[in-house]
Amino acid sequence: MIFGGLQKNSLIDYPGKVSCVIFASGCNFRCPYCHNPELVKGDDGGSARSNKNGIYDFLERRKGLLDGVVISGGEPTLQRNLIRVCDRIKKMGYPVKLDTNGSRPATVKRLIEENLIDYIAMDIKTDPFHYSPLFKEDCNPKNILSCVEIIMGASIGYEFRTTCVRPIVNAKTVIDIVKIIKGAQLYALQRFHPGQVLDPRYFNCAEATYNDSEMINLRTLAAPWVQACIVR
Repeated sequence: MIFGGLQKNSLIDYPGKVSCVIFASGCNFRCPYCHNPELVKGDDGGSARSNKNGIYDFLERRKGLLDGVVISGGEPTLQRNLIRVCDRIKKMGYPVKLDTNGSRPATVKRLIEENLIDYIAMDIKTDPFHYSPLFKEDCNPKNILSCVEIIMGASIGYEFRTTCVRPIVNAKTVIDIVKIIKGAQLYALQRFHPGQVLDPRYFNCAEATYNDSEMINLRTLAAPWVQACIVR
């Protein structure tokens, strides 16, 4: 597994837990608003691999201080040794949360079936039938829909989340998404924060952000379809 970095403390990434966040390097999507472009490109300079044992040593030292571990990215399910990494962290006594774009349902299914993750957050970026060519040239919507089905059928905690950024997401988009995840435990509408992004040129001609009132309106549209809907 290619480690792209470590956030030693987080109060927001794993619901209800003090966690650290391990970042996997590399992603199969190219979301123009991605705020981790260095992880998307997979540019680790050779250092990330060498830090692997250091991360495990860190987790050993933090036992009793951390409540859980988040594996994020990039896209963690691309990593060959993700199963082994999750297994090792679980054996250290940590609950594991996985962040994923939902493009590799078979890997997600295996992680759930082998009890290697305790919580999963899946990004649904827009209507799955509109992923190509913006996020990936040949994205198969069936993979996204299959991953949704696997997650909603699992017996672990989960959430779906959408970054609300114009012109990719609008009111119709949100309605299309909540129809797919009808009855889901939690749907999080996330604010887009301008700054370092993968493709700044994409936002040159439009106001990308939603204000607080607009975010609340989107939540009002989504809330009847799911068990809980929040704005982040």
